[in-house]
Amino acid sequence: MDYKVKLEMFEGPLDLLIHLIHKNEVDIFDIPITTITDQYLEYLELMKSLEMSIAGDFLVMASTLIHIKSRMLLPGRNEGDEEDDPRLEITRPLLEYMQLKEMAKELSKRKILGRDVFTRGDTTSFEEYPDLLPTPEVTLFQLIDAFRRVVASGEGPGNLKVSLEKWSVKDKIERLIALLREKPDIFFEDIFTTRQDISELVVTFLALLELVHMGLIKVYQPSQKSRIRLTACFEETDPVVYGMNDGK
Repeated sequence: MDYKVKLEMFEGPLDLLIHLIHKNEVDIFDIPITTITDQYLEYLELMKSLEMSIAGDFLVMASTLIHIKSRMLLPGRNEGDEEDDPRLEITRPLLEYMQLKEMAKELSKRKILGRDVFTRGDTTSFEEYPDLLPTPEVTLFQLIDAFRRVVASGEGPGNLKVSLEKWSVKDKIERLIALLREKPDIFFEDIFTTRQDISELVVTFLALLELVHMGLIKVYQPSQKSRIRLTACFEETDPVVYGMNDGK
């Protein structure tokens, strides 16, 4: 299969670390480095098997985690010495990155003309206008977790290696567009069928990522325990969709 997803389209290594910290429900100041490192490497292997192009930053972070893990295992290290804690090497950048993301999220909520104007705060009541409540969007790594559950729920093998070129991402994109034309809001699991083998599952997932990157599908999760939903964000006049209508 000659199609590869570029991870820089979506998330970076710090986003993966934040995802793992949230997933394991651990304190960012007391990261279980062995657990996080092992899971981080597992994600890299999974992304490679999904034909995702692993950027150099991910490999640098992997090396950093392995180095910190080895330092944590050295005998004679003083557990109470915070300044000597090797985990600070990633804790500090993580905190700064999380703060920047939070600031960017706040700015993105403003109207275009008001993003350069800083006031004491918006007095709009979300209780008065419930439609204005922000909708939690899903990260790439949450999507990967959801895809793993789809694979695990089927009868196919757990190995995600794609060896046959029976399916094309373009064909699956057209199928997803047609599916969302009929029903503009669907659950993540609805794009897969029980008849799909592992190769087709992978290509369908890659097609979804491409449509998310193109801005034609929005992925969100109303609450932490609810199912992931997909919403169409295209019009029939959009170039990609219009081309599919014409069979181009």
